Amino acid sequence: MAYKTILTILSDIDDVAPVLEGALPFVQAQGAHLDILCMGIDRTQTGYYMAGAAAILHDSTLALAQTQANELEQAVRDYLRTRDVQWGVDAVVTQSSAVAHLAASRARYSDVVILPQPYGEGRTMDDPAILEAAMFQGQTPVIVLPKDGAAPASPTRVVVAWNESQEALSAVRRALPVLVAADEVNVLIIDPRHGENQPDPGSELSKLLTRHGAKVEVSIVAKTMPQISAVIQRHAQDQNADLLVMGAYGHSRFREAILGGATRNLLEQANIPVLMAH
Repeated sequence: MAYKTILTILSDIDDVAPVLEGALPFVQAQGAHLDILCMGIDRTQTGYYMAGAAAILHDSTLALAQTQANELEQAVRDYLRTRDVQWGVDAVVTQSSAVAHLAASRARYSDVVILPQPYGEGRTMDDPAILEAAMFQGQTPVIVLPKDGAAPASPTRVVVAWNESQEALSAVRRALPVLVAADEVNVLIIDPRHGENQPDPGSELSKLLTRHGAKVEVSIVAKTMPQISAVIQRHAQDQNADLLVMGAYGHSRFREAILGGATRNLLEQANIPVLMAH
């Protein structure tokens, strides 16, 4: 089993080289077809302008978005022209309000989506919208690349952040191709619950993965830092992991947006690729 259709979505010319460079080793190792969607985004909010001015402004910003989409497509073609990979590219123009729908509709027919970090300097509100749309509406796992790094061709040491949630289990199932192929899968459990009828933490997940042929060990650690995301990141570094697998958004999306949360904090700080699903 492998990922055979991999999608990446680009809306910033500065992302073309680092995202494609980060995705290609993984795409080639999977023997996959890489689809690239280039979005020229019209961010006009016509309701904020006087009648009459909105139409003129719309035409101008639409033309700018078309130019951006064309430039993205050409940059992708120039970059991939001599690369040994099957690929296809589409350039589209859309408004911010339709970004999520478009991203979800393309993600739905992909095995996995590879995206740049959605938060940080230079990112726009469209970046997290694309990520969330791929996972929630598209129901597709997403690999988020670190700021200055690539998805390994074949991850060798993988950490699974496990809390028995549906999100975490979904991420594990979607990550099975890389978990089975890895040299070691480390299941990380932070402050597990204990009770008379509770099985050993991680035992059922270990059994599931081992029967698929994965090489599994379980690490149970205390929450010694204020943020769960910091504990996960430190453990991944200690394990010399080259991929982190985790469920996305354990709380409501509204709470995540207002208060932050393990998912967002980790994505802002991660220095290895993160495979997430919901």
